[in-house]
Amino acid sequence: MNECYYDKRMDFFYNKTNTDTVDEWTGPKLIVVLCFGTFFCFFIFISNSLVIAAVVKNKRFHFPFYYLLANLAAADFFAGIAYVFLMFNTGPVSKTLTVNRWFLRQGLLDTSLTASLVNLLVIAVERHMSIMRMKIHSNLTKKRVTFLIILIWAIAIFMGAVPTLGWNCLCDITACSSLAPIYSRSYLVFWSVLNLVVFFIMVVVYIRIYMYVQRKTNVLSSHTSGSISRRKTPVKLMKTVMTLLGAFVVCWTPGLVVLLLDGLNCTYCGIQNVKRWFLLLALLNSVMNPIIYSYKDDEMWSTMKKMICCSSEDKSQDRRSSRVPSTVLCRSTDTSGHYIEDGIIQGTICGKGDLGDKGNS
Repeated sequence: MNECYYDKRMDFFYNKTNTDTVDEWTGPKLIVVLCFGTFFCFFIFISNSLVIAAVVKNKRFHFPFYYLLANLAAADFFAGIAYVFLMFNTGPVSKTLTVNRWFLRQGLLDTSLTASLVNLLVIAVERHMSIMRMKIHSNLTKKRVTFLIILIWAIAIFMGAVPTLGWNCLCDITACSSLAPIYSRSYLVFWSVLNLVVFFIMVVVYIRIYMYVQRKTNVLSSHTSGSISRRKTPVKLMKTVMTLLGAFVVCWTPGLVVLLLDGLNCTYCGIQNVKRWFLLLALLNSVMNPIIYSYKDDEMWSTMKKMICCSSEDKSQDRRSSRVPSTVLCRSTDTSGHYIEDGIIQGTICGKGDLGDKGNS
């Protein structure tokens, strides 16, 4: 029967796996990593808080898609908390940690990744259901959206706790990985392959949705009247979502590949030399998302800017906000089902479109 080492500190496991934590995390490299990490985390907290507040404040964002987008911002905010905890419990400090504290450190990172991943998957399903049925929004009620958000976090917490619940190498030292000294290599293979497969599925789904929207927009544009911006709105929305997915895949894939190589016990891959930089790349994803929100959506940027400035011009800006172009989805009074021309309209074009329809009738 194998001996279990629940009462050992992490230096025991680092020594057993020949993992060096001192040379990599001291001197100028440590200062650079901590400076970048601190700046990124501060930005993550502020920017994602603004995104969540914007969705809550602006009634134009009170739709299932934007609730899920706000939950993605919440996942990024949680990632910032995980990275702050990591910064205070890494480097030479790693060897002084207890097993439970190390599990907590890694569990927070795994939970943040899973929350973002599952959230993007749910957004993909929601967009697929809506667009393939030629609807502006899905039929999800607030209760269903709330249930989905709770389910997302339940899955994320469970996946983050799997190693703590037993899938570890505390009772089988020979199965320990080098990057995560108390994680079983079999778990790292499972974890990385699962996430990479989900990445692939989401990319395929989003590309299919985008191609469908692009094709439908081109077909309807030759049979309907209206501004180019009105016809291009659904394409812009899909570009925003695909940009979020692309940033997520680019930032997380290198780290997952490194974990996969470690799980496969690749001793000549030099994974120890790149792990901290790929970790910073993953952190960068939580920085990029709020920038993508504000850059791609004028209404989101306008709302965030108002909350930052808190100027006396808010009232006048509110009166002019209806003239600001936006990719916010508006409710349509047209029941024809063709959302591309009649259902998705920008700013006050919603109102103007209704008046135009009445005039034509």
